[in-house]
Amino acid sequence: MMPKTLAEMVQQYKPSSSTTQLITQTPILLLVGPTGAGKDALKDKLLTTGEYHHIISHTTRPPRINHGILEQDGLEYHFIDPAKAEQMLEAQAFVEAKFYSGNLYGTSVSEIQMAHDEHKIAMTDVEVQGVAEYKAFDQNVMAAFLLPPDFETWQGRLQRRYGDVVDAVDAKRRMETALYELNQLLTSDYYTAFVNDDLEQTFKAVQTYAQTQKFDVDQEQAARRDAEALRHEIKQYLTEI
Repeated sequence: MMPKTLAEMVQQYKPSSSTTQLITQTPILLLVGPTGAGKDALKDKLLTTGEYHHIISHTTRPPRINHGILEQDGLEYHFIDPAKAEQMLEAQAFVEAKFYSGNLYGTSVSEIQMAHDEHKIAMTDVEVQGVAEYKAFDQNVMAAFLLPPDFETWQGRLQRRYGDVVDAVDAKRRMETALYELNQLLTSDYYTAFVNDDLEQTFKAVQTYAQTQKFDVDQEQAARRDAEALRHEIKQYLTEI
């Protein structure tokens, strides 16, 4: 029998029962939302409280240059080689793992274990697909979906982030991804929505949610109406390009 490739191992991967138990015993906060919604800024602010453990993913891709600085092992990612990834898969050392563009990306059990042992809330920003995977472990996993206040403000944020010269293909891809993410928010009960208009207010609201799993119902419903409006604007944008 031919040895399995790394992609095949990822496709067939299943975490252990003890991992499932660990997830149910550890408070987990997932930050979700389109690019430009403010996930990184909120994550950094939450981390200053000392109440959160930042989940750092593992990957087999090499470090990249971001904003002129080379990514550091243990900061942006845990960088591992394919042999180490295979060992971790065989040892069921991942909570979840994906194979994307020729590389493994995964969340290690040890990251969740550290949060559990430190009595902290495990936190990271994830794609909407990752939320579904965590929810399959435990419906009590918290997912805060961040939204910009409106389309114009959002476009301004994206322009500041990516500059005046934006590749049309990349811009279209970002809009399509955002549309998919908003559809997930508006068609499932996985998420609690927050409009990130003022970082300090968003921080307070998400902090309350993470600590108590409670939120202002009226504000959450208003956020979903804003999501509907944003979805409409994106659809219109996509028909005009």
